[in-house]
Amino acid sequence: MPAPIALQLYSVRDQLEKGFDSVIRQLADTGFVGVEPAGFPGTTPEKAAQLFKSLGLQVCSAHTGLPLGDEKNKVLDVAKTLGLKRIVSGKGPDDFKTVELIKKTCDLFNQSAQVAKENGLTFSVHNHWWEFELLAGKPVYKYMLEYLDKSVLFELDVYWVTTAGANPAAIIKELGARAPLLHIKDGPCVKGQSMTAVGDGKVDVAAVAKAGAATAEWMIVELDSCATDMLEAVKKSYGYLTRQGFARGNKA
Repeated sequence: MPAPIALQLYSVRDQLEKGFDSVIRQLADTGFVGVEPAGFPGTTPEKAAQLFKSLGLQVCSAHTGLPLGDEKNKVLDVAKTLGLKRIVSGKGPDDFKTVELIKKTCDLFNQSAQVAKENGLTFSVHNHWWEFELLAGKPVYKYMLEYLDKSVLFELDVYWVTTAGANPAAIIKELGARAPLLHIKDGPCVKGQSMTAVGDGKVDVAAVAKAGAATAEWMIVELDSCATDMLEAVKKSYGYLTRQGFARGNKA
């Protein structure tokens, strides 16, 4: 059976700011099984949790800060409010510029995974293109795999992997069960250009779905930006993924 489909709510951040309840109800009506918050524009974690529950939407995971230092209690409180099992975070390109910086970044990820484990959570790293660029002839993510504890998981963003010139299906196979969350987006695979509805761009979505068939627990649509109406692109992405059998929704 295909993995269930969710939406990363960052995709509709502008719409949520204007009418959080209305947008979430549209997503539920479309058939999305779950949502992945990244902040709470136009609402609070408490109100969002109540709405998700009333609509039967699962909160598959959430993008948060690292659960360390001053952010620790804030992240854990949000996780508790939403009933989360998974938190996701990442770091910017400057944190991967050298091998030494990669080690320091991975240490933070390892600490985050330990805090998550102590609180009944898992911790996943969300990538952009910079984790798949070369450093001294070797992809950055290969260094990361050397320095990360096995408990650190990945939310693999297949668009940014493709944009970096790597093969997302091959990476999914390589990571196996360490990549239970897949970010599915599409477009020209060119930095700085708008994305498209899934199925309208250059990402080999069929290969991605096949590679993740045995290990992906969620297929999470995310469009950072879109030249067309975002909600329509989100709904079109849902239709494409579910009709093709790449993901499982609540409606045909």
